[in-house]
Amino acid sequence: MTDRHPSTTHLLRYFEWSHLPEQLQGFSQPFAQLAYELVGYLDDGPELTAGLRKLLEAKDCIVRAAVDQMRDEAAAAEPDGGEQQ
Repeated sequence: MTDRHPSTTHLLRYFEWSHLPEQLQGFSQPFAQLAYELVGYLDDGPELTAGLRKLLEAKDCIVRAAVDQMRDEAAAAEPDGGEQQ
């Protein structure tokens, strides 16, 4: 992707997902796939940059929601039900 505008390549790096724990990768990977597909179809420009930024924000929200759910499930599985004394 070296032939793309720096704004495009800058945003694409935030869609990498292999560094995430395995249980979070499945939530992040579809956003990366979509981002790369869009960059493959569309020319660089302010609307592509804005769209990628919003897609990135959506991905971040979904991953955080998954993290919260995993924490809640782990706390509920604790012998004391996750309650702190």
